[in-house]
Amino acid sequence: MAKELKVDSRMVRTQVQLTESQAQSLRKLAHRHQLSMAELIRRGVDQVLASDLSADVGRKKHKAMAAAGRFRSGRKDVSVRHDHYLAEDNGK
Repeated sequence: MAKELKVDSRMVRTQVQLTESQAQSLRKLAHRHQLSMAELIRRGVDQVLASDLSADVGRKKHKAMAAAGRFRSGRKDVSVRHDHYLAEDNGK
């Protein structure tokens, strides 16, 4: 089940257009699970939003991995003393 992205519990009325086939399938699914069509649509929206957030994390990871090793500090011991250098750069 998708993670819920509920930030605000207030409902906003909106209108969507579905194909006849989508509407019929959605009605059947809603009836079978004893849910409203609106609830199924909200859950679908949550899944789309969650997958987009996951994709965004994936893009950031890919970008970070692509940047790894592209820059040189001139220091030979960064892999061992990275914490020291980070603290030094942050003025600690």
